[in-house]
Amino acid sequence: RIMAAVAEAGADAVHPGYGFLAENARFARRLARAGVTFIGPGARAITAMGDKIESKKLAEKAGVRTIPGHTRVIKDAREAVRVARKIGYPVMFKASAGGGGKGMRVARDDGQARDGFRSAANEARSAFGDDRVFAEKFIDEPRHIEIQVLADSHGSVVHLGERECSIQRRHQKVIEEAPSPALDAERRAAMGDQAVALAKAVKYVSAGTVEFIVDGNGNFYFLEMNTRLQVEHPVTEMVTGLDLVEEMIRIAAGEKLTITQDDVRLDGWAIEARVYAEDPTRGFLPSVGRLVRYAPPAEDAGVRVDSGVYEGGEISVHYDPMIAKLITHGDTRDEATRRMQGALDEFLIQGVSHNIGFLAALMAHRRFREGRLSTGFIAEEYPDGFHAADLPHDDPGRLAAVAASVHMAYQERAARISGQRPGHRRRVATDWVVVMGGANHEVAAHPVDGGFDVTVDGEAFEVRHHWRFGEPLFRATIGGVALTVQIERRNVGYRLTHTGSRLDALVLDPRIARLGVHMPVKAPADTSKFLLSPMPGLLVSVAVAVGQEVKAGEELAVVEAMKMENVLRAERDGVIAAVRAQPGDSLAVDQAILEFE
Repeated sequence: RIMAAVAEAGADAVHPGYGFLAENARFARRLARAGVTFIGPGARAITAMGDKIESKKLAEKAGVRTIPGHTRVIKDAREAVRVARKIGYPVMFKASAGGGGKGMRVARDDGQARDGFRSAANEARSAFGDDRVFAEKFIDEPRHIEIQVLADSHGSVVHLGERECSIQRRHQKVIEEAPSPALDAERRAAMGDQAVALAKAVKYVSAGTVEFIVDGNGNFYFLEMNTRLQVEHPVTEMVTGLDLVEEMIRIAAGEKLTITQDDVRLDGWAIEARVYAEDPTRGFLPSVGRLVRYAPPAEDAGVRVDSGVYEGGEISVHYDPMIAKLITHGDTRDEATRRMQGALDEFLIQGVSHNIGFLAALMAHRRFREGRLSTGFIAEEYPDGFHAADLPHDDPGRLAAVAASVHMAYQERAARISGQRPGHRRRVATDWVVVMGGANHEVAAHPVDGGFDVTVDGEAFEVRHHWRFGEPLFRATIGGVALTVQIERRNVGYRLTHTGSRLDALVLDPRIARLGVHMPVKAPADTSKFLLSPMPGLLVSVAVAVGQEVKAGEELAVVEAMKMENVLRAERDGVIAAVRAQPGDSLAVDQAILEFE
């Protein structure tokens, strides 16, 4: 279909983006046979670097430091255990044709080696049509740092500094930044020299990325080379002032690089956050559905949004869950971080679950602020998953003041309705109770020019705003400090979202608030006897049968969603009473798979 589109458009070049197609040597060769330029490296370089086993051998020949491991293809689970023991636990099983975090598993014992090899091979077969897996030593406390290179067809190769990509979940990058808070000029130059040496060894042409693992002592080892534009390329663009896509096009057109290594300068700091369709409070499970509301923050010199979605569009189970990339730039890392926090507050997404609250928590995390990063950051800081309590602390008084201000605006509008009977005109009260987050806040609100003067539990807040009815973002200054709160009117209450926290607020007459404590609370349904699908996806396998006894931790089923396998395990001992779904079934979220006695 792409070739047909090329012919119809009369195109003489194709840019493959940064998906798997960008590293497909067959596609590059087919374009070449049709006389169409592939805006990327040659098929030889794609093949050499796209195979992780072969690329490691080439890196060693080029004098690039590599991670100790087993570079031959592992045949089965039994050999996987044998290889893992020889290397020494922990080990990483990796798909030879892998990328995007697919086909990767860490094993710390024989059982994990068997399961990890199987899952890595299955994922690789599904994603790449190639189930070859190898193993290498897993480095504890590693940082993932990559070097961006540019190479033309005239023999010139330069590197554009590094990107820190250590904050990952399931080997998928979540936060990237440039430069890295861990590198000094000397180590940056050393890593850059090795990246350039590897690019020259494979006669690389175009933009590419050489990825390294850096241990706690600053030692770095070659991980892989991505022969394409990276998802996180905007942070390099923000600090170098170069447009990498433009450079790729110029190189593909046969032009020489217009810069030398001495021309490369890093200006300020840039951070990218990947906005995913997933629910962090449910184990980061993917979310699918329609984008009912989608309004990214306004772009300027310090804020950039890259996205391919739109309001009303569908987030499908078949593709990667990334909705957008949010990039901010500042003179310092702290300034870039503050801009990211403000932009996240303004990013409006409704209709699917998303990770904006989690991203806000990362930006506020003390360890992130100090630059103490590793690829284990998320697992170490959120060992039991991400919960509402992990969201950044926000002053409940400020949010109560916002809720009261919005409510007063609605009340004042209602009081101006025409046709009111003399002597029975609606009067707007000034005393309210904001019920929010399980607490009651006593509020007094008085209208003034440009907003309201609000007292919450005895504390005064000057709320000044230009908000209008129906607008989803409440931009205001409170006590002279600017903030943005997302507002959604829900029946008689309001849903407030700020710094990732989402709170439902009711603004009530004080007497009604006193009576509210007597309202019964409906208990949730008991689902403890069921294994429910935690996400929409494909049921790949069911490992148990009716009447079978299972132990805690035992595999029950495997669900595939967004190209990733998710193994569901028993939380406690039990007996299978019924199997409610079969392999091959398409599952909805919370659909029953198994029932226990």
